[in-house]
Formats: sequence, structure tokens, C-alpha cells
Amino acid sequence: VQLQASGGGSVQPGGSLTLSCAASGRIFNNLGMGWFREAPGKEREFVSAVSYSGGSTYYADSVKGRFAISKDDAKNTVYLQMNSLKPEDTAVYYCGADKLGARYYTLKEANNYDYWGQGTLVTVSS
Repeated sequence: VQLQASGGGSVQPGGSLTLSCAASGRIFNNLGMGWFREAPGKEREFVSAVSYSGGSTYYADSVKGRFAISKDDAKNTVYLQMNSLKPEDTAVYYCGADKLGARYYTLKEANNYDYWGQGTLVTVSS
């Protein structure tokens, strides 16, 4: 599976961005998808995930109510809509794919993912 993340950029606090992650090489509807991020000097942390069926979504407490994840099987793409962005959201965002990933306790752990995209930088600054 190849994952291609895009949509990062620079935005002022309170602004919005939408990240996309396009997958190729495997049946997308068998893949749980997640977004993680790495801020400078910090470890990769879980942001959000969606089960392979698309029926369940999960969020880190720090982004609940501001971010929304969605999965479009017809386009083999997962999206992360980010609203009300804060400077602490600044990081490189990575998308990952977990074969038949469905449960929060597996999707929130980066070690459970089988494939990763290259990352896209999000900078929130005034």
C-alpha cells in the first residue's frame, strides 16, 4: 500500500485546513486509517482514526470537537478536517493504514499500523 498525504500549510490561529491521504495498492475498504503527528522535539502522537468500515471514528482529547476524520472508499482517500487550529497543533502530520483496523485500542497505537505516508507539515502561527 502506498499512502500519499497532502493538504498541509501555514495558517493563523483559529483557521482551518483539510488534510488528505490517498491510498493505492490494496482494497481501501479493508483498511483502518489514522492520523498521527510529530511536533518538534516530541514523539509521534495519535490524533484521529477511522475503522476500516468507516463506522467508528476516534479522536485524541486535544482535538475533539475541532477535528473531523472521514473515509471515502470510492476515492481511496481519508480526510482530516481541522478547524479552530491552535499553535500547539503545529506538527508534521502522518497518515497510516492498519489492515482491518477497527478498535480504538489498536488504532490509537502507531506500532499497530502496517503502512505510513510521508507526512505533511502544518504550521499554526500568527
